[in-house]
Amino acid sequence: MTTNLFLNSATYQLITGQGIDIATLLKFLQTTYQERSPQSQDYRHLQSTVDRYFSAQTPLWFVTTSSRKIACLWLGIAIDQVTGIRHPNIFLVYVDPAYRRQGIGRALMEYAQVWAKAQGYTQIGLQVFTNNQPAIDLYQQLGYQPRSISMIREI
Repeated sequence: MTTNLFLNSATYQLITGQGIDIATLLKFLQTTYQERSPQSQDYRHLQSTVDRYFSAQTPLWFVTTSSRKIACLWLGIAIDQVTGIRHPNIFLVYVDPAYRRQGIGRALMEYAQVWAKAQGYTQIGLQVFTNNQPAIDLYQQLGYQPRSISMIREI
């Protein structure tokens, strides 16, 4: 499936990801973690995350230019720990740094919401790094509200 995205006088394509796109998905995940957790240099666990969770039930879309993939959206299914409702969970929204602040992330988030509603879901969830203020701002603008806080302590 291909859908055109018209953003700020630019046209991009939104395409459905396939199994052959796992390397690109992994690259985007690694880049995200490198940007948000630069103190860690070992991201091998991300390969096992993709191996474990990527399937036909975890939809993947890429935003492309005429020459390459520049962004992606990967969804999984989660269970709301408060209500028990199954819902899509955003595993990854990634936009290449050269294409950020152009509305691509917002378009992907809106696409996720439309897709989820069309599938009959009534909510959608995500996690975000606490040091990713631009993403937090976008999610709050789109109506996402914190429900819990994940905490960790190094020992």
